[in-house]
Amino acid sequence: MDTPDSTSDTRRVATVIIGAGQSGLATAYHLRRLGLSCLLVDEHPRVGDQWRRRYDSLLLNSPAYRDGLPGRPFPAPKWSYPTGRDMADYLEQYAAGFDVLHRTTVSSVERLDDGTFRVDCGDAVLVADAVVVATGGERVPKVPDVSGRLDPGIRQLHASQYANPDQLLPGPVLVVGAGQSGADLAMETVAAGHETWLSGPIRSEIPVDIGTFRFRRAFPVLWFVWNHVLTTRTPIGRRARPKVRNGAAPLVRVKSKHLRAAGVHHLPAHTTSVDDDGLPMLEDGTTVDVTNVLWCTGYRQDFSLVRPPVTGPDGWPTDDGGVMRDVPGLYFMGLLFQRGFYSMLIGGVGRDAERIAGHVATYVEGLTSSRGEPVSVVRSA
Repeated sequence: MDTPDSTSDTRRVATVIIGAGQSGLATAYHLRRLGLSCLLVDEHPRVGDQWRRRYDSLLLNSPAYRDGLPGRPFPAPKWSYPTGRDMADYLEQYAAGFDVLHRTTVSSVERLDDGTFRVDCGDAVLVADAVVVATGGERVPKVPDVSGRLDPGIRQLHASQYANPDQLLPGPVLVVGAGQSGADLAMETVAAGHETWLSGPIRSEIPVDIGTFRFRRAFPVLWFVWNHVLTTRTPIGRRARPKVRNGAAPLVRVKSKHLRAAGVHHLPAHTTSVDDDGLPMLEDGTTVDVTNVLWCTGYRQDFSLVRPPVTGPDGWPTDDGGVMRDVPGLYFMGLLFQRGFYSMLIGGVGRDAERIAGHVATYVEGLTSSRGEPVSVVRSA
């Protein structure tokens, strides 16, 4: 059930979940199964809008049978690959029946002396026993400083602003950042008739092509590796975690061979400067004469809404798989590689959500018991 977009009154709730994306919704599902009420707070007008704002051609890398959230399979053929808009509509339908506060931006979360949390949302103030920050690990577009020195006649778009090739000026395109979105957009711009360069090293690639029989055979193995090998419980997973958080996830759909076949010019060096004419220059001195630059340089994490700060030297929360041991009642969901590679996958997020919901329920149950209040948590089998 939706609530009013804002209120001047203080509202008391058991648990506030900040963010109504897949991680927030999965957590709300498991909290409801445990009999615990919660309020989801989301900045967007509609649930799923973060997916609607992605580029038009986006396809998920995992097949539909691994794209559902707890309790609701994705409504599509098993080996189909949903679009971003398909996922947006699915999340909106999934949210039906949850208490969601839309168009609301949280400005701060602060733990009070009595152990509750004050969540400031502009005119609205929420007071909660527990808070789950489910805004994801990377929300703020990251664009290198060199962008400000490019010729103003060059059209620049971050991947978060790009929808389709109609936004581009006639002429060549430089895509900066050879990760998954960079590879996708390079393929799209070259197919639209733009000579295209892709700048940056390709770290690794999944060795089988999506949509092939080989991929169908290999996918269960990949899923097992993502869920049980590349986790914080294994040495290989702990080594992989900082690399993934620094943007070194492998190419899955579009690979280097596809880029070469399409005619994309791959330049392994980073784009770091400009020449005297304001054209982008790579660290090896190569200048690229283009009319468009697409910055596929990722996002940076921002957890500044939590006060006092709860991040370490690397900028990430000092959590234990999403649990803040030093701040009882505060939790995170949707972090990159929160407990494993699976944490970043839609079909994997429910595993973290169930664990976090269990911690929240135990904490709230203990808090209400200590106050002498009736305990409303109902344990499910």
